[in-house]
Amino acid sequence: VEQENSSRRSMTGKILIVGDSMLDRYWSGIVERISPEAPVPIVSIEEITERAGGAGNVAANVAALGGVSQLLSVVGDDESGRRLADILGQAGVDRHLHIDLQMRTTEKMRVVSRNQQLIRLDFE
Repeated sequence: VEQENSSRRSMTGKILIVGDSMLDRYWSGIVERISPEAPVPIVSIEEITERAGGAGNVAANVAALGGVSQLLSVVGDDESGRRLADILGQAGVDRHLHIDLQMRTTEKMRVVSRNQQLIRLDFE
């Protein structure tokens, strides 16, 4: 990592990231009441954000720092895998994604209110 000035850094070179990639989804909203059915908060969703997770997150961060980021990973033949590929492409990651017809792309969904994670749901 080279330091350009005191507030900004950039990366040069090529980096190959190999590992498990997943789709991270964040459902953010406001809690105003508790459910009458069970003692759990009711979240009024205001925003849904999707990001690359796992090795995909590392690859996106390398690209954001200006490095040439290459990702080797496995995804399923599903909507989450296609969405992950799109997100990585938009981040400038050179993707080498093997599609495994027998697997599901891992998806981790987090419900958040006021910067506090309330629950995480894993789909694997």
